[in-house]
Amino acid sequence: MPEPKTTHDAAKLQAGYAKWHRATEFGGMLVTTGIGIWLIVRIAQAQPTSGWWMPLEALIGLLFADFMSGFVHWAFDTWGRVDTPIFGSLAIRVFRHHHADEKAITHHDFVETNGHNFGLSLLLVGIGILVVNPKTATLIDVFIGMCLLFGAVFTCMTSQIHKWAHMDRPPRVVQLLQRARLVLSPDHHSDHHAAPYNRNYCITIGWMNGPLRAARFFETLERIITAVTGAIPREDDIGKEAALEVAAAEAAAPLVPDPEPETEEVLARVRRD
Repeated sequence: MPEPKTTHDAAKLQAGYAKWHRATEFGGMLVTTGIGIWLIVRIAQAQPTSGWWMPLEALIGLLFADFMSGFVHWAFDTWGRVDTPIFGSLAIRVFRHHHADEKAITHHDFVETNGHNFGLSLLLVGIGILVVNPKTATLIDVFIGMCLLFGAVFTCMTSQIHKWAHMDRPPRVVQLLQRARLVLSPDHHSDHHAAPYNRNYCITIGWMNGPLRAARFFETLERIITAVTGAIPREDDIGKEAALEVAAAEAAAPLVPDPEPETEEVLARVRRD
């Protein structure tokens, strides 16, 4: 059985964090913050929804941010290489580095930790600007705009929450939120860092991991992508031999919530080795 650990060197990956990359992150943070404030102004100028709707809007935004964190996490963990054009240096390098040294994130400053997620949130606030026109917005438009705004806020917070889950001593209030499962907890996230890194991708709060796992959402996407392209999931991360064995084990599992015992046994061995 090949060693099912990341095949990348942490020091080399950290060295790939270039000045232009940091400048891109900083610029994205400024743009997203500016457009987010613009969206707040547009919502304030439109006809307001009842304050009773705000908890639902926040919940929808939180769950969407959690799902989006999982989808993006899965995509860059599973596919591509560090030398993939554009996405390799901007995103895939970051995810490979995190598997090579999961504690490195605790030493990153605010920009390096959160820049990517601010950039991703730009999509949400940008859509919100298009949806909410103060002169013509309906209550439904404002409701959608508020959901998008909350989704953007929680998405911006995701990497910081992820960082706290890796810290030995996060702030006391964060520890309380982790114990209450109101942000990602270290014990829940630790399952992801057991090779072959194919569980618990959602890292905002982690609530979406259970339903997505039960539905075998990511496993089904992997089957489809492999069938269409021939690409092997996680090949660049854990090596071809280990990736092939994990892919074979997943392929042997039926598309039902509970995989075959034999499949779980293979996956458990991969994690244990």
